[in-house]
Formats: sequence, structure tokens, C-alpha cells
Amino acid sequence: MGRRLALLLALGLLAPAAAQPLVTASARGSESLTGPRSALQKNWIGLRPLPAATEILVMAGHADSQGIAGAGTAGAAVALAGLAPMQPGITDELYWNLAVAQAVVVRGQLLGLNIRYYEPPLRTIHHQDDPRTNWSVGKRHVRSGGYALEIHFDAYGSSGIGSGVIPALQGPFTRVDESLAAAFGAYPMGFRGGLGGPRRGITLLEIGKLEGALESTLRDPSRRLAAIAFIADRVAVALAGGLDQPLVSPLPRGVGSVPPERGRPASSGGG
Repeated sequence: MGRRLALLLALGLLAPAAAQPLVTASARGSESLTGPRSALQKNWIGLRPLPAATEILVMAGHADSQGIAGAGTAGAAVALAGLAPMQPGITDELYWNLAVAQAVVVRGQLLGLNIRYYEPPLRTIHHQDDPRTNWSVGKRHVRSGGYALEIHFDAYGSSGIGSGVIPALQGPFTRVDESLAAAFGAYPMGFRGGLGGPRRGITLLEIGKLEGALESTLRDPSRRLAAIAFIADRVAVALAGGLDQPLVSPLPRGVGSVPPERGRPASSGGG
């Protein structure tokens, strides 16, 4: 475990009550925190098994494309309500992508998963095939037999669709993709003609539209840790379920749910 993830773990353990799971999922295709799931037709089934020891690589979407095309959504609070970004210089989507991606890794490690985190060393990398981008690192990881997941939040308003998995397009769809789809919903294969990540073998997970209850909860300091913990738990448990990975122990409440500081977030994970 890297120093940053160890710090997140320690900080989480110091404040368990602040990060208790916030809500439970509804059975009607909409979650009270993450909002509606994608209503687009799911036209794929994930049947390919992956070994329980498969190394999972988690990345934050748009971590290498700030200030250029593909920087991610600003969120409704910034774009519509005129609030200040969570951190100057990056979109709010990236801010939350970073927080959730790191929390997923910590909580996945507690479940016994072989899981790690990658974040590019630069916030802006102009060439998408630069070996340091999410896409390049994820592609190499998948080719070496691993599973790569990129965390995203969807656009607000009519531009967004909702939560769901956009499956990788390299090889047969996996049981891990299917498990994530059961937890968050699904987009059709080849969504928008095949996005850059899925075409390189990387699965994308849209947590939800960055607006409404989800965004206001994340921005509320008194509820932020619980929201991140709740989301990260859902992702980590879905990953474990897709690998037929038995849970090592119940997740300690509050572990791995501390968001990035207001400096440059995280260690040095576009979509």
C-alpha cells in the first residue's frame, strides 16, 4: 500500500462515525444518493470469468486532460449555480473522481482484492498515447492480464445519462463488468461509437450525474465522507463479487473515505 493510501486508511480509522454508509440502494433502478441509472438498453452480458487474484487497476477519469478537451464536467454547482470549484485548476468531476478512486482501492484492499491505484504525474498530457496517460497505462495493464477500471461522474442536466458501466471492448465482457452493472446500471457496448478507454480495454464506471442530491451531499462537509464511503463500498463489493472473491471481513466504517486535500489531490489516475 502506498504512503498516500496508508494515510487515507489512518485518517479514516480516526473518524469512523463520520463516514458511515449514507443510504441503501433502491430496487427501482434509482438510488437516493447516486440518482437514476442509465435508461439506455444494455446489449451485452458479462460471462468471462477472471481469476480471483486478478490485479485490478483503478484510475480517476480525466486526471491527465485538464485545461484541454476532455477535462470532465464542471458539475451543476459550478456551471449553473456559480459556486467556486472544489479545487482551482481542475474540474469538479476530476476532484470527485480522485476521491472515489482512491477510496475504492483502500476499501478493495480491505476486502482482500489485488487492487491498486494509478494517477498520471501531470494534470495535462496532450498526446493520448503518451505512455503516462490513463489510457496507455490501462491498456498495458489489461494486455498483461489485469482488469482496469476508470471512475467517472456523468454530466449534469440533459447532457448526462446517469449511473452505469461502459464495458471494455477488448475481449469478451467479464463477470466483473456484469457485477458492476448489477450495482450501478449499464450503458450499451460501443456507447458513442466506442470511447477511448473501452477501446483500449478499460471499463468506465459512471457513478451518477454531478447534480442534485449527489453533488450537494458531496459538497457538504458534514456528509461528504459518508457519501464517498457509501459509493466506494458499492464499487469494491461489486468488484469482489465479480471475481467470486470471498469477503475477508466486513468493511470498517470510515476507512478509505477521506477526499483529497485542497492542494493537489492524491498521489501522482483521461477518459
